Amino acid sequence: MTLIQQKSINTIRVLSAEMIEKANSGHPGLPMGAAAMAYELWTSHMVHNPKNPTFFNRDRFVLSAGHGSALLYSLLHLFGYDVTIDDLKKFRQFGSRTPGHPEVGHTAGVETSTGPLGQGVANAVGMAQAETILAAKFNKAGLPLVDHYTYCLCGDGCMMEGIESEAASLAGTWGLGKLILLYDSNNISIEGHTDLAFTENVALRHKAQGWQVLEVEDGNDPNAIGAAINFAKTDKDRPSLIVIKTVIGYGADKAGTADVHGAPLGADGINAAKKTLGYTAAAFSVPKDVAEHYAEFAEMGEDYESEWKKIAASYKRQFPDEFDEFTTWTSGNLPELADNTKLWEFADKPDATRNTSGIVLNKLAEILPNLIGGSADLAPSNKSDLKGKGSYSKSNPLGRNIHFGVREHAMAAISNGIYLHGGLINYCATFFVFSDYMKNAMRMSALMNIPVTYVLTHDSIGVGEDGPTHQPVEQLIALRSIPNFKVFRPADGKETTAAYISALTGRKPTAIVLTRQNLPQYADSGKEALKGGYILVESKKRKPDMILMASGSEVELVVKAKEELLKSGIDARVVSMPSIEVFEEQPDYYKENVLPSSLRARVAVEAGSSYSWYKYVGLDGKVIGMDTFGASAPADKLFKEYGFTVENVVKVAKDVMAKN
Repeated sequence: MTLIQQKSINTIRVLSAEMIEKANSGHPGLPMGAAAMAYELWTSHMVHNPKNPTFFNRDRFVLSAGHGSALLYSLLHLFGYDVTIDDLKKFRQFGSRTPGHPEVGHTAGVETSTGPLGQGVANAVGMAQAETILAAKFNKAGLPLVDHYTYCLCGDGCMMEGIESEAASLAGTWGLGKLILLYDSNNISIEGHTDLAFTENVALRHKAQGWQVLEVEDGNDPNAIGAAINFAKTDKDRPSLIVIKTVIGYGADKAGTADVHGAPLGADGINAAKKTLGYTAAAFSVPKDVAEHYAEFAEMGEDYESEWKKIAASYKRQFPDEFDEFTTWTSGNLPELADNTKLWEFADKPDATRNTSGIVLNKLAEILPNLIGGSADLAPSNKSDLKGKGSYSKSNPLGRNIHFGVREHAMAAISNGIYLHGGLINYCATFFVFSDYMKNAMRMSALMNIPVTYVLTHDSIGVGEDGPTHQPVEQLIALRSIPNFKVFRPADGKETTAAYISALTGRKPTAIVLTRQNLPQYADSGKEALKGGYILVESKKRKPDMILMASGSEVELVVKAKEELLKSGIDARVVSMPSIEVFEEQPDYYKENVLPSSLRARVAVEAGSSYSWYKYVGLDGKVIGMDTFGASAPADKLFKEYGFTVENVVKVAKDVMAKN
């Protein structure tokens, strides 16, 4: 290692420790221990351009161990990204560009939001998978339009999480040869030595999962790390794990212990570390020779992009149609969907919304050639397969159906990575009750403002005989409680179409929640469902006597209850509410028109937790919901036992009317 290399690596260590010290909060252990591998990767292997952080053919870098964000911010600053010394000084402060964990769209150069351990690995798998799909679709001999690597840095904590194992298994199965995982193996976690709870052989596990595994004994030797990265690239058929043995908090007095994992070093500790490292620069300053050293590598980024632009220009001349398609895919622009009449056409017969979802998906697959997706081993039940579009695999990267296996958590996080990579539109599917396994990755979709579509079937006690383990009750309100997240529970085919159009044309992730049992098709449903809630059946009176509202399968109950109530002289308005979140986005005048505040006699019906509906029924209304777990029995029996019948809706409605 040269003197300038050592000094440049130590600059990463010290800057990281200093920003943590100023914030009096953060994790110095990883940045100080992993500085050498990060330096080697970013200077000598990774294709990136600080002047244009989003140029398409860049390599992707994911810091799965997001608590080590100070490392990433130091790198971004040193390489000339839009992260200043002042930004470093504001580490972990309100409104800064250097939050405690990396956030995509918030800080230039950050590819994905990380923090929940292991998810970054799954995101990286999704990015690497997307690269194989786009490369297979567009690359021509001598014109590699899509040709880049995905690098991921993770730690012991990531390796303990089940999601890492799920994602690694898929990466090996899919043969993602351009995925390289750098494992910062320091054998320390918050509670102490990893032997307390983690003694598995990570290398052997990944070998068994189909990975190439390399080991570097000295994590402070950039040459050895560089040799391992170069060797990893020689295997195009397997993802590569490079196990790099490091010392957590290298240079600090408490190096090698849990004490340095997640606490500032203290002023004396900073001074001691500088002395140990032989580092003399003032606080938050970069020595001139170090700045010039990093600038040389940063300038190479413009050359990388310039060379790619030459390839793109030649490609455009020789294959103009394919290049136009590439531009369309990577722009994210969609054709007009709401006015496509075929998307709104369904046979006039009862059908489960999981079936109508499958119909819509396959129509969309013909309109959107870059639509891909799959299920956690449930496609036949979810109706989520794209007919005749093949299955994605190592030998068939253009297959548009992704088989995730029984790996719900990894599926959701990989889906996030696919979308973040760019160029593809994607969905994933499972039973609604298993959204619990996916919850954190779904939350991350919302946090990152990425419109991944979650297809969730078997949505209530309508699951029937499988019993309460498979019957969702609280899941609707759990997803509705996520900020920046949409839940659509359609009542028929046209509302299902509205759900997909809303999902694909918005900037929020969307869960489309679907039935197993058949539901009627409504003549007056349709585009109004794009507003989230609308009047499905109006009262004949100038002012309705009351409002009946529901989502999904329970819309049928309130429509029939309206007919029964007419026999008693009560004329109700029926409101279908497929998406509370979208309804809340509508102008106040529209919401007042659908649910006039003067009309206080209201009943809401939904075969899920009642909590979502109290804001709409008020103090004078009633909710017919599901506030206990279900049972194992035929669906018809369960609906009757738990009060989801026309007779009960009529009874409750009359009780409400009597009090109003």
